[in-house]
Amino acid sequence: MSFSTLPWRIKRLRYLSQRVIGSIAQRGFKGTVSRVMQEFRPVPAEDQALELEPLDAAFEPFALPTSEAPLVSVIIPVHGKVAWTVACLRSIARYGAAAPFEVLVIDDASPDNTRQTLAQVDGLRLIANEQNLGFIGSCNAGAHAARSPYLLFLNNDTQVTPGWLDNLLRTHRDEPGAGIVGSQLIYPDGRLQEAGALVFSDGEAWNVGRFEKRDDPRFLYRRDVDYVSGAALLIDRALFDHVGGFDVRYMPAYCEDMDLAFAVRDAGRRVIYEPTSVVVHCEGISSGTDLTQGVKQYQVLNRVKFREKWAEALTHLPPRSTSVARALRGGRRHVFIMDALTPDPRRDAGSLQLYNIMKLFRDMGWRVTFMADNGQASASDLRTLGEIGVEVLCKPFVNSLATWLRDEGPDLDAVLLCRHYVADPNLPLMKRLAPQARLLFDTVDVHFLREQRAAEHTNNPALARRAAASQQRELAIIRDCHATFVVSTVELALLREAVPGASVMLLPNMHEVHGRKKGYDERRHLVFVGGFGHPPNVDAVHWLTREIFPKIHAARPEIELHLIGQMPDATREELTGHGVIAHGRVEDIDPWMDGARIALAPLRYGAGVKGKVNTAMSHGLPVVATSIAAEGMFLEDDRNVLIADDTDAYVDAVLRLYDDPVLWQRISDASLRNIQDHFSPAIARATLEAALA
Repeated sequence: MSFSTLPWRIKRLRYLSQRVIGSIAQRGFKGTVSRVMQEFRPVPAEDQALELEPLDAAFEPFALPTSEAPLVSVIIPVHGKVAWTVACLRSIARYGAAAPFEVLVIDDASPDNTRQTLAQVDGLRLIANEQNLGFIGSCNAGAHAARSPYLLFLNNDTQVTPGWLDNLLRTHRDEPGAGIVGSQLIYPDGRLQEAGALVFSDGEAWNVGRFEKRDDPRFLYRRDVDYVSGAALLIDRALFDHVGGFDVRYMPAYCEDMDLAFAVRDAGRRVIYEPTSVVVHCEGISSGTDLTQGVKQYQVLNRVKFREKWAEALTHLPPRSTSVARALRGGRRHVFIMDALTPDPRRDAGSLQLYNIMKLFRDMGWRVTFMADNGQASASDLRTLGEIGVEVLCKPFVNSLATWLRDEGPDLDAVLLCRHYVADPNLPLMKRLAPQARLLFDTVDVHFLREQRAAEHTNNPALARRAAASQQRELAIIRDCHATFVVSTVELALLREAVPGASVMLLPNMHEVHGRKKGYDERRHLVFVGGFGHPPNVDAVHWLTREIFPKIHAARPEIELHLIGQMPDATREELTGHGVIAHGRVEDIDPWMDGARIALAPLRYGAGVKGKVNTAMSHGLPVVATSIAAEGMFLEDDRNVLIADDTDAYVDAVLRLYDDPVLWQRISDASLRNIQDHFSPAIARATLEAALA
């Protein structure tokens, strides 16, 4: 060993020991061992699924997308490393974006042939610094030259993937108060590099998820973070200018992205991690990894400057001994939610309602964690819920709810269990492992009431006995919970009478008022919406296709009946014909809501509020319903709905509404008012806040 390297080795050993001590504090001993094994385990040099641009390909001129009126300016500072810059630009050319954008490369006096090579890339704005300004100076120069209202800073040792820009931009526009939005960064071998970052009270930072699997649901939901890496960072131009850009005290580089995030929060705006924007980052290519020499040494020096500048703000952050899981909570209240299945808002009304409840919790500042009773969630489910900031627990990443509750249960503020057959087996576990949490029960619809009505409709004694057993279990759950939610006024009165000491509250189904896109003359045909997984829908379709619609079709053969909702393929083929078109499940229901003349709801039993009725009304689509379908929804025959309970009366109501434009317009207008007055998110939020008080 050379004595000349001894100081370096001592510094290196000190740095590694500090990392190990910090990791044990945040991960525990087992987690630290796992993390060390992850770092040193042999991995493939490149994940073939990423389809990365090669670094060793001979250069040939190519063109980038560009715009005369860009919405986003992509700013790439470079100092040499032309092969990585070319690969980055080729990935941008390959995937592009829906939003108009321009690309600026700021050549910071590169020592290689960067300038000559990039001059051959059509559509690129190449800006050459007269002298070396460093990373920070080059970023600020690029921002000054940009022509767009949004700036996206991108390292030259990155490659983008589909959705890289559009998903950042969508998040910035969708999230109230968004200031900075950052991508999920991954290594070329496919491992996760960063899912946002934490900062502790001593100014030290922690890359969330480093070396973990990038498809782990813990890292697939949108959330506020302390900062995001400047390797892929979107900010609106006005805000960047307001905070003074990247602070030049950190020149030439390091800590400038963390400082920018603190300045943005100090200005009252948010810093958000967006997992659907995925960027591959070859970490260390630009500046190396040795903290004792070159530009990289400024990472240590600038940390001192950062602590001095943000000393007061750092006092509000957790100490470095805090576990990562606890630090990620950020002091927010935490609710755990469980339903039978992972909700898909396009699948059914119950899913849409739970999706909206989750959005309300997040809007109220809560951290939301969800798990389906069956432990399953698809990649599409993770993306859908991740976009509203919901963490999903699912197999194979979480196999035991009890194990998760042992870690997280003591810090839960509330638990929401949906449906009695989910709450019944899981409620004792919640009371034991999260005894301080407020227990909420969402009936979805009162199950025993639906079973009682089904038993009466079918004259089935066995079903009647099952309804009685369900009633006992459901009422026991209501007694055990701090608050119970129902969706209809009928169920509210029923349960308040049955369980007089319980807190039963009306939490109405929430519906956005979409409005009437087309008038009477532009619409044709009839539509029924309802999946075959719900027995009342099956009965309704049978009555509709066997008795009601044949009479309508006989009188008016040009009128079609469209059936929308999940159903077996054999059933769909069996139902189609004689004016009936069974579509099954569709990705977008709006074309039918905006194109049909009447929505039908011929339900003969059931409970709760009928989502199909409210969905139609939210589009200004008049509904012909039965008394069961209309109950508890503030509906009145001939005022905001037409109601009929036998076959001939139902047929007459449909034909009368179909042929009377004045009546159609009056019912349509009243339908929209009913949704606005009784089923808005504001009403539901007030109920949630009262239940959690």
